[in-house]
Amino acid sequence: MTRPHTKAPPACRRAPLIALSLSVVLWGSGCAGHSARTLEARSALDRNQPAQALKLLNKELKVKAAGELPAKEKKVTPLLVLDRSMVSLTLGDYPSTSSDLQYADKKVEMLDLSRTALDDIGKYLFSDSVGLYQAPPYEKIMINTMNMQAYLARHDLNGARVEARRMSIIAEYLSKNKNPAIALNAVGSYLAGFVFERSGRADVALRYYDEALSHVEFQSLVEPVLRLTQQDPYSTPRLRDFLARHAAPGQPAPEQPAAGASADPSQAPGDVLVIINYGRVPAKVARRIPIGLALTYASFFMTAASQTTANRMAAQGLVTWINFPDLEKPNRKLFAPQVVLDQQGFALEGGGAVDVAARNVHEAEQGKVMAAAITRLITRVAIGTATGAAVKGATNDSFVGALASVATQATLTAVDTPDTRSWSTLPARVAVGRARLAPGQHKLVIQAQGVTREETFTLEPGGWHAVVLSVLR
Repeated sequence: MTRPHTKAPPACRRAPLIALSLSVVLWGSGCAGHSARTLEARSALDRNQPAQALKLLNKELKVKAAGELPAKEKKVTPLLVLDRSMVSLTLGDYPSTSSDLQYADKKVEMLDLSRTALDDIGKYLFSDSVGLYQAPPYEKIMINTMNMQAYLARHDLNGARVEARRMSIIAEYLSKNKNPAIALNAVGSYLAGFVFERSGRADVALRYYDEALSHVEFQSLVEPVLRLTQQDPYSTPRLRDFLARHAAPGQPAPEQPAAGASADPSQAPGDVLVIINYGRVPAKVARRIPIGLALTYASFFMTAASQTTANRMAAQGLVTWINFPDLEKPNRKLFAPQVVLDQQGFALEGGGAVDVAARNVHEAEQGKVMAAAITRLITRVAIGTATGAAVKGATNDSFVGALASVATQATLTAVDTPDTRSWSTLPARVAVGRARLAPGQHKLVIQAQGVTREETFTLEPGGWHAVVLSVLR
């Protein structure tokens, strides 16, 4: 009896491979980056719905309440917690803000020294987002600056002093390395000076004010610097020059009683400090650009051999597009905040252009990032070609080999999600202002990014009050 022919026709033999390849590609294409995970929360902030943004971030963290940490920590946890910290600050939940920032401060490093060999292979073959998050310096220094705000808002000088000292460590590192992110230390040093001034440490306060003035000419520091120099001998050429240019000739120190007179403690003036965080830094997003354009950005950071390989693959049509992390287009207008104190205008000064720092870092690193993306793409094509050749050799079927090659390249391309991680809820700008007031009741009206806040507070003799408003839209 003739046995039936059992060899499957080519179409039947190829179908499982086609199905498997498609399923893998579809699975890979569903891997969204960090930016996609936080898009809904950021959109809620754009609508001035911080409570909704908090709910969405808690959902991503798999927790129920602000300040709560997930039972199982993942690589993305510290960055999600950073994003949530600014939402809590916006909602006036200062304890949750501080707990989130303290957690993240311990987890997020400027230099990632714990990367494993597997992480490096993953970064090389697939995506930069495989490794642990490495924060740019401007994000790292802003952790302590923002936490000082949270402590000042709840009148906690002890906690604020700790953050000031932590900030100084980062600032010293940036200064020694001449990193441009040190410019963001202007606001941090301003706040740290206020913290130590109100803590009775005139010497330390003057040092911080001196640092702040090295970046921004804060007019609101004329009075406190003049007053503190009468209490402590600390001085620098910058402080002396600052007072020479802004203090009236022969002007006595504020509150200095006339000869033979005595000051009345019950009438001692106090300080009000206003801090406004407004706008939001541009988030990172995944983009695709033609290989030719990508090579113009990346050529300086690639070896001649890699450039030759990339150009050859592009000419053969094997490489056409590059996936890379870019910054979203500027789509939020920034308006200068306005403050009225006791029905009088209140001057604000800007010293924290965080959005500018973010764009500067991106532009400085763009070529390197593009070179890494091209290198990964070259590797993917090489793997796909090798896979196709191996399959063809094993099956003696050129069609199956070509299909395997295409499937492998498509799969690796699909899972190559650009690294879109960043602290995307940081304010774009930080403005500060202060005034010396008589004790008693006072009223503040603040407008920022279309949001108005009114606050009435009572200033104790010789006391102080800090107001923090964040509008992240």
